[in-house]
Amino acid sequence: MKEFNTTAVCIPEKHYMVDISDKIDIIRNMIRKDKYFTINRARQYGKTTTLNMLKRTLMSEYEVISLDFQGIGAAGFKTEQSFVQEFSRLLINRLRTGLGMPDKIKSELDVIRDRSKNKARLGELFDILNDWCRLSDRDIVLIIDEVDSASNNQVFLDFLAQLRNGYIGRDTDGISTFKSVILAGVTDVKHLKSKVRPDEQHKLNSPWNIAADFHVDMSFSAEGIKGMLEEYDSDHKIGMDTALMARLIRDYTAGYPFLVSRLCQLMDNSVSLLLGSKETAWTRQGLDEAVKMLLSEDNTLFQSMMVKLTNYPELRNSLRSILMEGVRMSYDPYNESVSELTMHGFIYNDGGVVRISNRLFETLLYNRFLSNDEVKSNSFYMEGDLTKNIFVRDGVLDMRLIMERFIDTFHQIYGDLEAKFKEKDGRELFLLYLKPIINGTGNYYIEAQTRDMKRTDVIVDYLGKQYIIELKIWHGERYNAEGEAQIMDYLDYWKIDTGYMLSFNFNKNKETGVKKIQKGNRILYEGIV
Repeated sequence: MKEFNTTAVCIPEKHYMVDISDKIDIIRNMIRKDKYFTINRARQYGKTTTLNMLKRTLMSEYEVISLDFQGIGAAGFKTEQSFVQEFSRLLINRLRTGLGMPDKIKSELDVIRDRSKNKARLGELFDILNDWCRLSDRDIVLIIDEVDSASNNQVFLDFLAQLRNGYIGRDTDGISTFKSVILAGVTDVKHLKSKVRPDEQHKLNSPWNIAADFHVDMSFSAEGIKGMLEEYDSDHKIGMDTALMARLIRDYTAGYPFLVSRLCQLMDNSVSLLLGSKETAWTRQGLDEAVKMLLSEDNTLFQSMMVKLTNYPELRNSLRSILMEGVRMSYDPYNESVSELTMHGFIYNDGGVVRISNRLFETLLYNRFLSNDEVKSNSFYMEGDLTKNIFVRDGVLDMRLIMERFIDTFHQIYGDLEAKFKEKDGRELFLLYLKPIINGTGNYYIEAQTRDMKRTDVIVDYLGKQYIIELKIWHGERYNAEGEAQIMDYLDYWKIDTGYMLSFNFNKNKETGVKKIQKGNRILYEGIV
């Protein structure tokens, strides 16, 4: 029976997969139009799986040369001769997988690979490749995966320049060359170039400036995830609500392929064992458990994210302001740190504003910002940790009591809201108080659509039950009434009958505490700090 896979390439016969045939069709159409292009996406974003599926599709129409630059060691990129010989070796090795190669071409590549006296040159290699394209009965498509292995090596830029010359010469001089060339990796070739040749002239004259734009959305849609879950459900006879589970998974991951597959993998295995059955695992409660497990993992994707934040402290501080304070940060593609984190899939451009790529990344960042030693010595964190056992009754989180105790703690520490307390601090202090209470049992995240300088919605998942808390600064009765209406709409969306609102009020004449308000068939607990 098939299984979910999060390592290496996914194989349709072995693994549950989202149908990506629509994406393959778009790429195939680019190839038919003779395009050269780069597929640069974040790690574990499905590039290798996409290339494998693409190769399967193309083989009936084209001769496909599919190479992986991980097959060339570091020494293979140090000199032109070593690269040419290693590239020739990779080509010859593809014969074992059914690549069609004329005997004349193989003999010439054998000579280059084994040469020890006269240096092998890129020009010589490309003469052979062009002859191959001329002799072949079918057009040849060249696919190279893991081009990051060539980073910081001038010989790779020279290789790109040869590809560029062939691309231009194909139309101007009738040179026989590749129908299409596809390079895949995390790093954009332009970034490789700037690292090797940092001067402005070479930044502006990239040897890969002939590449077509690649705008294929490689994330998984809710409908695509639903199709994968339907196949799984058909095999296991669970009777899950595939539409609901697909929507929830998409909400958490924004369709990031590794995150989608990893959540499914956890529910299929670890969560099923924890909750006692697959039927229970494939529910909202099971997904909550899978999210907790995933966020506690030390996987390579999260490690990479933490390394980038360490290397770019300025952006780390900016992201903290975005998440904790609701600050809007303009998206500047010429900012190196912004460009770097975009390339690695951690942020994206949302109408000129920086956004975190998905809810799981956001929660990971919140956990990071709220878990350092300085934060753990904070009075609010310590108080929440000391009193956490009083807030759970029969497995239900008493959010009203949490707000009441938070307000008491706040006034013990700050008294009235004086100048020493800033508006932005309220959100962070509440999250500091909340985190140790739900830690290990529940999850929390911030609703990105409502996070700004004036309003933040915190959604807590605790043992399968959702709690929505709106945090806001008091701006008068009219604004407060608008906030009440907004949270009621939100409760309707989530099909929840109780909501919570916590306002930080700077007025001198205010009544602090928590009061219960009945709004039709909904209940709202309003807390005033």
